[in-house]
Amino acid sequence: MMITLTGFMGSGKTTVGKVLADFLGCPFMDLDDLVVKKAGKSIPDIFAQDGEPAFRLLEAQVLRKTVEKYAESTAVLALGGGAVLAPASAALLHEKTVCIYLRATLDTLLARLAGETAGRPLLQEIPDQVGDDGGSVVMPGPGSSVMPGPDSSVMPGPDRASVSARLASREVIYEKTAHVIIDTDGLSPDEVADEIIISAL
Repeated sequence: MMITLTGFMGSGKTTVGKVLADFLGCPFMDLDDLVVKKAGKSIPDIFAQDGEPAFRLLEAQVLRKTVEKYAESTAVLALGGGAVLAPASAALLHEKTVCIYLRATLDTLLARLAGETAGRPLLQEIPDQVGDDGGSVVMPGPGSSVMPGPDSSVMPGPDRASVSARLASREVIYEKTAHVIIDTDGLSPDEVADEIIISAL
């Protein structure tokens, strides 16, 4: 069965997903990358040229096909932060995958997202409609000691109130969709992957 990683932007889904897939010896995929490949253009370009509804529709279609493809085999999929907000997608993830919520505090997310606004269309807007994303946070790779947190040296990033409002609107959905919640503050990617294996696999 597919293992899916959900959580807000900056929670470390892609970085942890790669480590977890390496531990398990299985394929890793990033849903944003699959959407970009299908559309033939970047997520900011999809938002600018086609609009958010078109992006969400394509995201849901790609998600369903990917989950169905790996129904009988193990793989790790990092989701976009807004992928679970479509009720049909949330139900699919809960019923057909092992869904893990990588949870981080607001201060940690802000530190990790600093300098990322330009690459993430919905970081520039509040309140939340259905999603976010549009880029991958640069996180420490395997073997790094601790993922960036609130004490990291960072560039100016997204507005605190904007991120707080969007996070608040999503937390319940993340929690209801996931089978397991992992608190990532202060943990390295390897440690988060270990927690997933211990708690969910």
